Amino acid sequence: MALRHAVLAALLDGEYSGYQLAKAFDIGVANFWHALPQQLYMELARLEKDGLVAGRQVIQETRPNKRLFHVTDAGRAELERFAADVAKPSFIRDDLLVKVQAADRIGTGPVIEQLEERASAAEAKIELLGSLLRQFRGDMDEEEYLRTGERVGPYLTCLRGLSFEEGHRDWCLRIANVLRERRTTRAER
Repeated sequence: MALRHAVLAALLDGEYSGYQLAKAFDIGVANFWHALPQQLYMELARLEKDGLVAGRQVIQETRPNKRLFHVTDAGRAELERFAADVAKPSFIRDDLLVKVQAADRIGTGPVIEQLEERASAAEAKIELLGSLLRQFRGDMDEEEYLRTGERVGPYLTCLRGLSFEEGHRDWCLRIANVLRERRTTRAER
């Protein structure tokens, strides 16, 4: 998936400035697609040049002027084409896994610390995603929201992000404990 498709999908909910788009990515899109604000601004410029988004200038009296972007018909057609493409399998590419694989030979102390840090970061994301899911649902329970909620796509991606972070947290804590126990067992020998 190209960043362009993630930006187009985020803009389906309405007009956003580059700043607002970066905030939307931080809250809802970052659980499946990471992008720095500079990348988003550059992608908005490319999308506008390609006619997939259109921007308009908004004059503000007390602040600098801003540009708001929305998806064009050509942008929607591009998303429809992208949605029709066969999805490629996802894969993991994570430097921490390389460290875990080598932990027996390089020492476990720093790896255990990094696993615990990742578990803490995952826990923070779990809380954030849980809060976001509750905001989406409002007064509805999850099953009712999934059946009748107005915009289910962002909710579904947050559910995937939540599941990923829970699994990641649990794996990191388990592997930190395994490495710690192995270190203790070896020290007792």
